[in-house]
Amino acid sequence: MRAALFRERGAPLDLVDLERRRPGPGEVVVDVAAAGVCGTELHFLDGLLTPLKTPIVLGHEVAGTVAELGEGASAFTRGDRVAVHYFHACRICTQCRSGRDHLCDRPRGALAFASDGGFAEQVVVPESALARLPDTLSFEDAAPLCCGATTAIHALGVSRLGVGNTAVVYGCGGVGLQLVQVLRLAGVRTIAVSRTAEKLALATELGADEIVSAAEEPVAERVRELTGGDGVDAVYELVGTTETMREAFGSVAKAGAVVFVGYSFDRLDLHPLELVVPEVRILTSVGNGYQELALALDLAARGLVRSPIHEVAPLEEVNRVLEDLRAGEVLGRVVLHP
Repeated sequence: MRAALFRERGAPLDLVDLERRRPGPGEVVVDVAAAGVCGTELHFLDGLLTPLKTPIVLGHEVAGTVAELGEGASAFTRGDRVAVHYFHACRICTQCRSGRDHLCDRPRGALAFASDGGFAEQVVVPESALARLPDTLSFEDAAPLCCGATTAIHALGVSRLGVGNTAVVYGCGGVGLQLVQVLRLAGVRTIAVSRTAEKLALATELGADEIVSAAEEPVAERVRELTGGDGVDAVYELVGTTETMREAFGSVAKAGAVVFVGYSFDRLDLHPLELVVPEVRILTSVGNGYQELALALDLAARGLVRSPIHEVAPLEEVNRVLEDLRAGEVLGRVVLHP
């Protein structure tokens, strides 16, 4: 089968033919119909993240149809339309039993991190990773929900914002644009920040109440102006550079929180007094749980959130797509057809 293989840091993905895998006990083979391209792929290429094995097939946003079932897999049948939760939790460890399956102590796999992902014609996953795809959702619309929308939903849950709160979404990539939408649904007044005018326009279309151009004005100063000098209850930091992190802390209100979702090679130097005196909290949000995928699919099926699709491209163009993403030329998500 055709697949895009990651071999080493700094090298383009290698388009190869791999032997098709048979499903083991409790596993399912999914014919990949659509695979979203996330910024995490760039972190692998740049060496910020290191997969547990190489070579490995990248791609962790996957939608498709069930092709084959292994022994003991019985909840689905061939031809069922599904979305794949990329993190394959054991469902029995302390974290899983506490409702934190995204922090599973003994995961069975993780697409593109520990097991082969969806930049291929097929992917083999535990049956427990599958979620039924509503008939009203196309494969192309569903695939980016598997990380973009689910990660946004999880970050909202970590921050516990609701009606009457205010927030900054710092960075309007795939996750940021989904955050704008889920914050709108939660009744949160949202300020979207980006350096790109087109991304800010799309954020406004998706429900941002205010926008700030990081290319044209001091972000923290402008956020303070928009909030009567108070700052916001939470800043979702999706970029992770030293500059954006400093602006995030400058934008947050007393007793507010900076929620780290994105990251880069950069670090941030803070004195504890900068946090202690205003009682500013640092929160972190990683990935998402299976139930957040189910919720994302339901919200999209009801037309409450959507995946802004920049382009649908063949798998053969994956390296060109990744370079477009690196250059900041992608609005929303690119989806690949294997």
